[in-house]
Amino acid sequence: MNLKSTAVLAAAAILLPLAVQAQNVATVNGKPVQKARVDMLIKQATKGGQPATPELQTRARDEVVMREIFVQEAEKKGILASAAYKEQMELLRQTVLIRELFEDFKKKNPATDAEAKAEYDKVKAAQSGTEYRARHILVESEDEAKKLIAEIKAGGKFEDLAKKSSKDPGSAENGGDLDFAKPDSYVPEFSAALTALKKGEMTETPVKTQFGYHIIKLEDSREATFPSFEEVKPQLMQRVEQTKLQKYQDDLKKAAKTDYKFAQQ
Repeated sequence: MNLKSTAVLAAAAILLPLAVQAQNVATVNGKPVQKARVDMLIKQATKGGQPATPELQTRARDEVVMREIFVQEAEKKGILASAAYKEQMELLRQTVLIRELFEDFKKKNPATDAEAKAEYDKVKAAQSGTEYRARHILVESEDEAKKLIAEIKAGGKFEDLAKKSSKDPGSAENGGDLDFAKPDSYVPEFSAALTALKKGEMTETPVKTQFGYHIIKLEDSREATFPSFEEVKPQLMQRVEQTKLQKYQDDLKKAAKTDYKFAQQ
């Protein structure tokens, strides 16, 4: 071996430990703490939305060193062999495996624009139609409702009588105002009476429902508005992904051979 080769090997022997040390952030009781642990924590934090700032880097390094200190102490006390540790590790193993299974499925079965648009059209169709803004006064007896109707016809203000007499805590203080809503938001008897009214009209007779007797006034009506596809696309994509994942889980459940009887939902 010539002098030049010897010099190269000597330099390599010096640089190799330095390269190894560069992969560690510290040593704890002589045991190296690898930088890969810091990188893993930072990856998890940024995945959750935290920015990769210098402060995060510092906190991550502190965290992995403290973890190593605590882990060494736990190992020294024999906790690795304890039943409680083994039980929790098994649960953790299952949790991680299941999470990664579902993440793998979502990566391989992403929601498409076409699927999101189909969901949009379905939801939009269900929520289209006329919305009605109503006021109502709810009382316990038919006679009380008839007296209030007569009082309103004689000049009494609907809003004031609602505040005074209505038993509906959600609307009474607002003069009986129920804001805009679709007819199917109400019980059938209420909806039928409401949609039969013209703007500004009030029911001439009390409307009986399971809650009591109503006097209903139609304030206004309008066609239901709906956001554009682009406005709600992120939520729809997520909804499609969740639907696919739920079907995948249900399919696995059906295909499994088990004598266990799941609780009925």
